Amino acid sequence: MSAERLPRLTPADLDDEQRALRRSITSGPRAAGPQQFALQDAGGALNGPFGVMLHAPALGGPLQALGAAVRYRTRMSDRVREIAILAVAAATDCAFERYAHERVGRAAGLTDPELAALRAGTFTSADPAETAAYALCRRLLRDDRPWGDADYAAAEDGLGRAGVLELTVLVGYYRTLAQLMNVFAIGAPGPEH
Repeated sequence: MSAERLPRLTPADLDDEQRALRRSITSGPRAAGPQQFALQDAGGALNGPFGVMLHAPALGGPLQALGAAVRYRTRMSDRVREIAILAVAAATDCAFERYAHERVGRAAGLTDPELAALRAGTFTSADPAETAAYALCRRLLRDDRPWGDADYAAAEDGLGRAGVLELTVLVGYYRTLAQLMNVFAIGAPGPEH
């Protein structure tokens, strides 16, 4: 991949609005608990989509708040959430999401063979909720056909109404992040990060 298309903003580069957004990202739930991937590099520039968000704080603030809600305030199990995120990473070929969420997924209990199957688009599970979640994500990611009653009924039967809503928002959010990182050439951090 070519060099990133946006400058990596360090804390010294930020205006007040950008500093407030950076503070909300680095002091919120993403920064709490064990870190599976580095949120920022050694110079303080934010990695992945968070560095992009700083370039447009009026959009970055609400976007990161939606992401925090999707990751930390839904009823999804950690495994279901990571299966869904990794399904988006595979469908969009997003290196950063794959890098970050394979680590988070491993901590949530996904095995190396399951991670490989998610990368290949061949994931299966004995857990009906995981199977339903993966099927919903794949359907959302592969086409934009209108949903028929049978499509919805199958998803709701496996996930419940709240589960269908949460996963639909999750797929949209992570697809947006993948698009941002693809447009601005943001890949997985190198060993120096």
